[in-house]
Amino acid sequence: MLATSPVDDAANKTAQAVEFFEKYGPTILAGAIKIVLILIAAIILRAMLRKVIDRITTPGKEGKKPGLLKPLRERAPQALGNLISERREQRARTIGSVLKSIVTILIFGIAFLEVLIVVGINITPILTSAGILGVAIGFGAQNLVKDFLAGMFMLLEDQYGVGDVVDLGPATGTVEAVALRTTTIRDTGGTVWYVRNGEILRVGNSSQGFAVAVVDLPLSYGANLAEATQVLETRVAEVAEKDPLKSDITAKPEVLGVEKFTPEGITLRVTVKTRPGRQWAVQRNLRAQLMPALEEAGFTAK
Repeated sequence: MLATSPVDDAANKTAQAVEFFEKYGPTILAGAIKIVLILIAAIILRAMLRKVIDRITTPGKEGKKPGLLKPLRERAPQALGNLISERREQRARTIGSVLKSIVTILIFGIAFLEVLIVVGINITPILTSAGILGVAIGFGAQNLVKDFLAGMFMLLEDQYGVGDVVDLGPATGTVEAVALRTTTIRDTGGTVWYVRNGEILRVGNSSQGFAVAVVDLPLSYGANLAEATQVLETRVAEVAEKDPLKSDITAKPEVLGVEKFTPEGITLRVTVKTRPGRQWAVQRNLRAQLMPALEEAGFTAK
């Protein structure tokens, strides 16, 4: 066997390389260009869609509703004042964050599959494996998926928001933050509760539309109910027209009459519609005003 010189080896390798690039070079170059174009297109499309999402989730001037929320139902009471803007902003920001994540996953997922096709890899087994993996992850993360879905529907339906006073079952208090997985509320004792959205089976919202202040006043047996009712109607009408209750009361107070009989006496009930969240302050004020009025008129409870 004849020995070859280094020069001949180099020449042979060069010739092989030239032959390889002549045969496969155009295909490799075309594939590389396609991959680059796919990645560039994915990055540009993602940036454009994220910009659109940012635009429609940004509140307008003077606290106007973000474009994303205009077609959605909104239950935010006007009585919340400055909290309305915060509620809208947080709601839009959370939904926008979800949309951005979905857009990123879809775009780069499709781009990844397109790159695999360009490279010449059969994506059918990958799609099958991804489906099986998705099912496995779905079973393993049922609670997490449940929390996210519940949070998404809660935000879309505007069941509650920042500043609302709610009863979520596990805890009752004022909503401080709303996210897709958890809701943060602070109770009257100052304790902060983090409630998983998937565990919320029912929501009692005291801050939507209007509230009702209910005041029960005790009377002794034998009291003249017609006179007591007249005293209450006169006094509650006077109190409702004065500060600080005037700004909180939204409708004419009603003296409903006898609510119940107890071994201790009779209970009369007074109700009045108030601004959301102000019913407790109105109740306390009315109770402090009406009891002395009854006592001055000679009505006392045993």
